[in-house]
Amino acid sequence: MRFASFLSGAALCLLAACGPAEPAIAPAGPLPPPENLARPPQPPEAVELTAEAAARRAEILQHAERGALRSLARLADDQAGFVSNFGGQSHWQYWDLLRRTGVDPNRLLRDLFSEPPGIRIVDGDTWFVWPDLAARDVRDLVPEKMTFIERRRLEDLVGPDGIGRIRAGEGYPGMRTAISADGRWVYFVLGQNGEE
Repeated sequence: MRFASFLSGAALCLLAACGPAEPAIAPAGPLPPPENLARPPQPPEAVELTAEAAARRAEILQHAERGALRSLARLADDQAGFVSNFGGQSHWQYWDLLRRTGVDPNRLLRDLFSEPPGIRIVDGDTWFVWPDLAARDVRDLVPEKMTFIERRRLEDLVGPDGIGRIRAGEGYPGMRTAISADGRWVYFVLGQNGEE
């Protein structure tokens, strides 16, 4: 008991030796967030299309907005090396089959072109790719390397199965389209939603 009394007395002496405590001052308002949280995430720089790519995009959209699948297929046929499917069907046959099963290629194209484009360099040629996430390398698609907003967009575009495929090392597995800088329509593929 004496030892506990001794410790209490020693503690009081130490507190007294430290002098009077400064009164706590309450902040006038809420504390500001840390610097990295104070700034909203900056959007990526907008990609500016070449005049030829912008003209081709407008032409494709014109067909898609009219719902003119046959003329869209003729446009695709005129593009050297254009890819719409990996089964060897003609563009018209493939897109018509999709439409008859409830998947409208015209609407899908309109949806794609409402997304921001990204840039991909392929064999020295510049391609504008929609959506921009489809232009990224596989290592940059890993959700943990993305901002919250990018992760959310990726999940909306490819779903949980697509995220799983990306984590397994595959490239962007969803619907995408590309136009080269010189205005050639390169591809319009549906990814996991269609041909695979």
